[in-house]
Amino acid sequence: MNARSTERVKVVLGLLLGLGIGALCRFLAIPSPAPPVLAGALLVVAMTLGYLAADRWLARRVARHEHLCGGPDGRTRSGVADGR
Repeated sequence: MNARSTERVKVVLGLLLGLGIGALCRFLAIPSPAPPVLAGALLVVAMTLGYLAADRWLARRVARHEHLCGGPDGRTRSGVADGR
């Protein structure tokens, strides 16, 4: 499976899970955990789209401070080169 088909499977499973939770809430006569008005639902969609857009944008940026990131033992690459 490639990344695109994996993402589609996740979307389909998420929609099915949401429909299942909604149907179960209706069947058991408990309040739905979703916003009851269109504005609330659009807010959830907007937040999700913003999260996904930021995630894609950040993944494409060049890591400017990668040289400062520590490895499993916490030492930076420059610290390893210096023998620290």
